[in-house]
Amino acid sequence: MRTLNLGILAHVDAGKTSLTERLLYAVGVIDEVGSVDDGSTQTDSLALERQRGITIKSAVVSFAIDDITVNLIDTPGHPDFIAEVERALGVLDGAVLVISAVEGVQAQTRVLMRTLRRLKIPTVIFVNKLDRSGARGEELVKDLTDKLASEVIAMGSTSALGTPAAGFTPYGRDDTGFTFAMIDLLSEHDEQLLETYVENEKALSYDALRGRLAEQTKRALVHPVYFGSAITGAGTGELIAGIRELLPATEGVADGSVAGSVFKVERGPAGEKIAFVRMFSGTIRVRDRLRYRGDQEAKVTAISVFGNGSALSQAEVSAGQIAKLWGLAGIQIGDTIGAASNQSGGTIGATSVQSKDTSGAASNQSGSATGAASNQSGSATGAASNQSGSATGAASNQSGSATGAVGSQVGSGSSGGESGYFAPPTLETVIAPVRLSDKGNLQVALSQLAEQDPLINLRQDDIRQETFVSLYGEVQKEVIQTTLAGEFGIDVTFRESTTICIERLNGVGAAVEFNKVDPNPFLATVGLRVEPAPVNSGVTFRLEVELGSMPYAFIKAVEETVHESLQQGVYGWQIPDCTVAMTHSGYSARQSHAHAVFDKSMSSTAGDFRQLTPLVMMDALRAAGTTVFEPMHRFQLEIPTDTTRAVLAALSRLRAIPQVPALAATTSVLEGEIPAAAVYKLEQQLPALTRGESVLESAFDRYHPVTGPIPTRARTDHNPLNRREYLLHVLRRV
Repeated sequence: MRTLNLGILAHVDAGKTSLTERLLYAVGVIDEVGSVDDGSTQTDSLALERQRGITIKSAVVSFAIDDITVNLIDTPGHPDFIAEVERALGVLDGAVLVISAVEGVQAQTRVLMRTLRRLKIPTVIFVNKLDRSGARGEELVKDLTDKLASEVIAMGSTSALGTPAAGFTPYGRDDTGFTFAMIDLLSEHDEQLLETYVENEKALSYDALRGRLAEQTKRALVHPVYFGSAITGAGTGELIAGIRELLPATEGVADGSVAGSVFKVERGPAGEKIAFVRMFSGTIRVRDRLRYRGDQEAKVTAISVFGNGSALSQAEVSAGQIAKLWGLAGIQIGDTIGAASNQSGGTIGATSVQSKDTSGAASNQSGSATGAASNQSGSATGAASNQSGSATGAASNQSGSATGAVGSQVGSGSSGGESGYFAPPTLETVIAPVRLSDKGNLQVALSQLAEQDPLINLRQDDIRQETFVSLYGEVQKEVIQTTLAGEFGIDVTFRESTTICIERLNGVGAAVEFNKVDPNPFLATVGLRVEPAPVNSGVTFRLEVELGSMPYAFIKAVEETVHESLQQGVYGWQIPDCTVAMTHSGYSARQSHAHAVFDKSMSSTAGDFRQLTPLVMMDALRAAGTTVFEPMHRFQLEIPTDTTRAVLAALSRLRAIPQVPALAATTSVLEGEIPAAAVYKLEQQLPALTRGESVLESAFDRYHPVTGPIPTRARTDHNPLNRREYLLHVLRRV
């Protein structure tokens, strides 16, 4: 039986979860359609999801369409939970992008579609809520073409818009307009089709055109558009038929080498870790030993495979399927898994070590997850990536913005890192327990939450005894607070959120400290040169010394400390993209006084290199110079026309850069850029400025150099920028 792993994506409130319910009802998985308002849906199982009527965690539910098993992944629409969407993208074969017929294309819709297109995930569009007042039908297709993608085609016509009787009628072989529209669209990617049509238009049958439409949809070249209503059920039958016809379902290679990708981790009732795995090839059975994250191995103790609704206990899971695995205690989101006997290791996010002495230099390249398979049909090897033609690499380190976003975890070298399809969190806050006695328990609880959402980026300030978490928005605070109280019995408070900036290098800088040469108190020679690198390229560490010039453990200590040092640049912000070359190396060989045992005071250790490297790095960074960049949002603001002047004045005070407004008689639209730090302030001011009649949408767009006072972040290390202070902490002396 073929399998299709299908994602349902949308802007918040477009009706995504309601559509999921309607699809499950239509295929017979449920007997009654659940309601988001009543909190009775299948995929929104968290108490807070039911209370607020929004999806927070991605959920998987399975059903059959003829001979195809569809694993449907319902993802959050709220931008605060975009990390959940990101984790799902790497395991999808296809997607349905849901758009409201009333609101049309919204900020999050653009972000999602841009990412789906870049990852070449086959996507059909479903225009929902035809029954609502103000709904638009075929006329909305022009908006889709202008704002989302030019390669869209309406698959039918609508009727009785804005009423409970609103319907969708699919085009057929007698609709010549649809036939010509298919020829026009498909010929953009098929010159032979155009030549055939020019020579003899009758040679192109309707069935042949539908076949080519399916082929190009499966290659993510075109995007068919369906219309309907999840509430009334209109158009959902046609959508199901379209999913079966147009999106790629595959058999998978059940007898191939084991390869899978972990896209979700949760804890069971007894606290046991449960990994959600998409299988790309091979078969995993209970009691099999698996390898992940390089050298970690564990035995699978139980398997539940998604099928006909929920996950059912099974003895094995095969290629194409999604399953829950028990027994992998050290597993993390983003890990690729393989059989212990043939998995050579590698992790997402590691950087390469390059050397002039290439013979025998062990490469540790990003995404070298052996055995992970591509989502492209027929690809036996490669990464858990949806990118066409990608043979290797566990996941793309691209971000959601083509104009400067920093992909999440890019280049961090962290095991189990994530792919960075979207922008990283732009806010952070300090979290603290209400009861001081809960401090230790809070750390344990936050560590478990970080397993489920690595992008909260736990950051500990041991100097000030504070814990930071990263956020996409203020709603995340409520989710974390509710989860900690409900699941762990810990009440917490948050400080006001602050914006997360980054630093970029201005130029090239170098520094060196020599062994046994004052003022270097360490038995080590370290020379480093830092250079700017392209946006989103991550951190690359390379050697310009012979690999055998000193023990590899010392080189590894320098590399690891370089990555740690780049988490806090000259102004305290992370430097996500740069190249670091090791230009000098040296050490004191193992030795001791005559007739005595080994004396580490006379011999270099890895600790010497770990302690010296931050000083050299900071000197090199200061020589290069850095600029602080702040995150910018692109916004669209709908306001009463008579309030335009007051709103423009407020935008100016908030350092926004608006474009020329589109003025109309009663309602005007403003678009432009605004610092992420000012979005929340704008939201607070708008009700008074617009009599509560404004609609604001915003999404991360890029990073921009800070103008005005340079923001700094308090350091959480021993401050290698201040040599005296640093040595006092490290050596307990100056």
